[in-house]
Amino acid sequence: MYRRNSIFLGLFIALSSCSTFYQPTSLQHTQYKIDASIRSDSSLAGMLQPYATNINATMNKVIGTSADTYTNKRPESEIGNFLADCYKEMGEKKFGRKIDAAFMNAGGIRSYLSKGNITVGKIFEIMPFDNILILQELKGTILQQYLDVMAADGGWPVSKGVTLQIKNKKAVNILIHGKPLDPNAVYTVAHSDYVANGGSDCSMLKPIPQINLGYLMRDAIVEYIDSQTKAGKTIQPVIENRVTNAD
Repeated sequence: MYRRNSIFLGLFIALSSCSTFYQPTSLQHTQYKIDASIRSDSSLAGMLQPYATNINATMNKVIGTSADTYTNKRPESEIGNFLADCYKEMGEKKFGRKIDAAFMNAGGIRSYLSKGNITVGKIFEIMPFDNILILQELKGTILQQYLDVMAADGGWPVSKGVTLQIKNKKAVNILIHGKPLDPNAVYTVAHSDYVANGGSDCSMLKPIPQINLGYLMRDAIVEYIDSQTKAGKTIQPVIENRVTNAD
């Protein structure tokens, strides 16, 4: 829905009949300073104006209200809890199945949630990447390794029903909906395709099959906030000691 349009310009030169290999020996460039002294091109501005108007209308659309300003912190943050809960709830709706836990790599949260109106543009600031929400079925031993990566990184957002402590950069005292992590059980988790493909030091996830419906994480956030607004609710996440540092 809110996928950014990208323009890719490719130049391919085929010289199948020529065996000569050319390699640049020098490179020259000129640096131009772009400031107020550069006059705008009225014809170019006129050509772009309809697109700018359409984009601004989309980005400025108000989809909800935030009760306060929420920033990204470790080991747990309000905005992190909000996002993880969003992915779990919207994932269950989209995939039509129960999800045991949802996670968000903390480094992927690129902005804060401001108090007041929430616009589509703000969601693009928080989640500027076209990451996809996917599901994986993880054996308990793999989930332990995954949670250890989160612990070593200072803590990542986890959805409601998941709690853990960080001790010596390892995840300990892990509970999934009130029950200790079972190394032999299989857990359905929701998270980004970036992490599932091994990003953020999560190589243990790469061999595991993904359930992918092409559902953008950004769309999940927008749709979640929209559903909360229609229910008469403001966005008001709280700290719940889901991820804490062990004494």
